[in-house]
Amino acid sequence: MLTDRSNEPSRRWPNLIVRLGVFLLIISVIIIILLSNLYLTQNYSQVKRSEAERELSLYSGRLISELQRVSVVPLLLSRDTGLISDINTKDFQLTSQRLITFSDEIRVKSITLLERYGRIVASSDRSDLGQNLRGQDFFFNAIRKSGTVFTISDNEKGRRSFFYSRKLESQGKILGVIVVEVGLDNLFTTWSANDATIMVTNSKGIVLLSTDQGFLNQSLETALLSQPTLTVLERAIRATGDWNGSEVDAYIEDQALYRLDTSIPFQGWRLTYLTPFQSVREKVNGVLALGITALALLLALGFYFLSRRATRQSFLFKAESEELRALNDRLSTEITQRERAERNLQVAEASLEQSSKLAALGEMSAAVSHELNQPLAAMRTYLAAAKLLLSRKRSEEALSSFQRIDDLIGRMGTITQQLKSYSRKGSDDLIPVNFINSINTSIAMMAPQLGQQSVEITKSLPEIPVKVLADPVRLEQVIVNLLRNALDAMKGQTERYLQISLTAGEMATLTIQDNGPGIENLDEMFEPFFTTKKPGEGVGLGLAISSSIAKDLDGRLFARNVSPRGAVFEFQLPQIVENNKDLE
Repeated sequence: MLTDRSNEPSRRWPNLIVRLGVFLLIISVIIIILLSNLYLTQNYSQVKRSEAERELSLYSGRLISELQRVSVVPLLLSRDTGLISDINTKDFQLTSQRLITFSDEIRVKSITLLERYGRIVASSDRSDLGQNLRGQDFFFNAIRKSGTVFTISDNEKGRRSFFYSRKLESQGKILGVIVVEVGLDNLFTTWSANDATIMVTNSKGIVLLSTDQGFLNQSLETALLSQPTLTVLERAIRATGDWNGSEVDAYIEDQALYRLDTSIPFQGWRLTYLTPFQSVREKVNGVLALGITALALLLALGFYFLSRRATRQSFLFKAESEELRALNDRLSTEITQRERAERNLQVAEASLEQSSKLAALGEMSAAVSHELNQPLAAMRTYLAAAKLLLSRKRSEEALSSFQRIDDLIGRMGTITQQLKSYSRKGSDDLIPVNFINSINTSIAMMAPQLGQQSVEITKSLPEIPVKVLADPVRLEQVIVNLLRNALDAMKGQTERYLQISLTAGEMATLTIQDNGPGIENLDEMFEPFFTTKKPGEGVGLGLAISSSIAKDLDGRLFARNVSPRGAVFEFQLPQIVENNKDLE
């Protein structure tokens, strides 16, 4: 029996082509899946890191804002006349209730008042009354140092407590210490609701604060490495589950994490932010699963089309509708999550902005108080002179004193407007000003103080005008501050000499030299709130404001010591060229 085999090659070729097509399709699917995983992992990882960086910035800003906000509280309380009166009279019946009210209004953890020997006489936590904390660092450091000090102490529960403390003084006598506890642990307790792990380390790398209490009091690197040792099989399984281990920075309890670090401008602290990698992996796996499902459906539909061409179209429509519904549901969920995250971000930004406004308000209030002291002192002197003249029936001379008082009142109004120059830059409303006239006006304003201290003044001024481009009030403000600083430096001297000179050139240079003890901290002289005066005598803003005004006028202000004793301040401004018609 003969068999016809002539048609066998023709039947084998289609089968071979189909098998080859299926093989190539499978290889293509695998390659697409690998490339898609790499692309999606990198894309979602970048998005995740961007979100983590924004969160890190918000947490860092909130932390430093809280520290700055509380840091001014001891200074304000140390000047509270009620607390000083209670310590002097030793009447503390209502003091604790006042501290409770302050603590609630300022939103701090506790406020404690200690007398000079370390005994608690009043506290927002009444259970602490009567305790003696003389051996605590926050008491010892506050008594020993001037200004507000920051102290970290370990409590009985193994956690750290954070304190700002400052001594209370009256007439040069130490009365006690005011201690304010910062509720940073409460802040981190609130943050622990987030799925991220947030830690603060000191300059030595020791964890001070953490949303995970298990990391406290150990080094950061040790905490991250103190994980269970994995076997080779376990490491392989974990690497397979992560798909792309290069995106992972750390592991905590076998959970892959991103790690971000940032420096905090406070005592060398660093903020570490660890956020789970799982969310990225879930997104990538979800998209890949959806893609693989779609490809599987397409393959199934393709094979089914070969056998059942009549039903292929209906199955295709059904698969596409299911895919669209899944994508729509996922898109709706993602939109909802993004809207919620944006609302949370807006609330955090509003809170940070409010804290910054409060800090700026405190600084400006201190500046206003400092700058208005000088005209007020002069007004008191002129008012006393006017009373004396009126009692002697010298009314015309009294009217002259009243006119000077009126001029000083106008100057105070101008100063309150010009104080904003400390926080702005620019050259608005600048006019040509005779430097010599500004010097003489400033000396006349300081005449009462100069006369009271019996200061011998030597002036060396050019005979011709020296023109500079400036605001007259701000220019006089700098000169008055320099004169006032020189007077303060010469307190305690039996003989007081003040040399004032002006030299003209490309730069008009005003030199003010005193015979005081000199300047110990030349590098810090022009920093805001730096002062060598006793508490209550100054806030350290005069030279800072003067330096800021000099920079705004394209000038320079610097200081140096001279031998055998004394200090020299030089104030330089560009002199107006005589042939510059635009400035005439």
